[in-house]
Amino acid sequence: MITRDLAPKLMEAAQVWPSITLTGPRQSGKTTLSRALFPNHQYETLEAPDVRAFAAEDPRAFLAQFPEGAVLDEVQRVPDLLSYLQGIIDADPVPGRWILTGSQNLTLLETVSQSLAGRTAVHNLLPLTRGETTRFPRHPKTLDETLLTGSYPRIFDEGHEASDWLGSYIATYIERDVRTISNVGDPTNFQRFVSLCAGRTAQLLNYSSIAGDCGISQPTAKAWLSILETSFVAFRLPVLHTNLRKRLVKLPKLHFYDTGIVCWLLGIRTPEQLRTHPLRGAIFEAWVVSEIAKHRANQGETGGISYYRDRNGAEVDLMVESPNGTTIIEAKSSETASSNLFDGSRRVRGHLSQSTRRCSVVVVYGGDQRQRRGTDSLIPWRELHAFDWDA
Repeated sequence: MITRDLAPKLMEAAQVWPSITLTGPRQSGKTTLSRALFPNHQYETLEAPDVRAFAAEDPRAFLAQFPEGAVLDEVQRVPDLLSYLQGIIDADPVPGRWILTGSQNLTLLETVSQSLAGRTAVHNLLPLTRGETTRFPRHPKTLDETLLTGSYPRIFDEGHEASDWLGSYIATYIERDVRTISNVGDPTNFQRFVSLCAGRTAQLLNYSSIAGDCGISQPTAKAWLSILETSFVAFRLPVLHTNLRKRLVKLPKLHFYDTGIVCWLLGIRTPEQLRTHPLRGAIFEAWVVSEIAKHRANQGETGGISYYRDRNGAEVDLMVESPNGTTIIEAKSSETASSNLFDGSRRVRGHLSQSTRRCSVVVVYGGDQRQRRGTDSLIPWRELHAFDWDA
């Protein structure tokens, strides 16, 4: 097992909060991390039918098995259990006693907010960052291999062929979670919907277009996208909210947390196919955005990221807000360093110069040389994880 970037935040929380709730997609490493950080805690998973039945039928007796606390896996399977856990925590609020994990964000957080509000620290463990993947002895060395392989731990830890593992993951976990979260009447059509979303990664989210192409209603498209968000497969990147007198596009952008899943859904199986694929630039943009989103999650940060696009065509891929100002980020898959890579971001900075305290520009590109251009930075894709986005 490698060291996960989220580990320090979890250990800090365990010194203060009586329980920690760790959410994230299936196979992101929640169980492995929880058991490694809290080896003295008893462990139980509510995924097993007999354990789940015991917890649902006699929650008091189930929790009484763990007088010193426990790691309880997949707790959203028995949501009423948290109501009983609330009383135990209130009676004995020892920090770090209960570690709760779950892979359905909305379902779990709704239950937590009702039963454990003010009693638990909530953190998301997303797939690996680039920095985390490099801690494995075998990891992708080129950009196209990185985009194609994705970032789920088992691919690196157990040496799986990425395409085979991702295919099984999509069939086993995404479709399974779909049936758990929502009663989707047509799983085959839902699979088509997911593939259509992959083809629109890093693009404006147009429900009408997706619904029309999939043969479903717009309300159904919205409900199905919520399922992808709940399962930590995809997320919506909001447009920047600003007081500028600009006609800004109001639609969010659609992004996936894992480019390996995107490539698999698009039928891309080899680095050679990816290199010439028309969506390679969009996939690279999704990778950059998701890397920064994962970095912020590992720092315990939520929100603070958006994109900018106005009606006059000025656009940047990502805006990161920090206490020190705003960072404008552009993702360019080109391997050649050129001043032209800064054109779009500098144009947007000109629009924002009067409304922000400090506005810096970073271009992440597919090449290998790091350069400084005045106050702006050009950084290679392989150094993305080492950049200080909060500086």
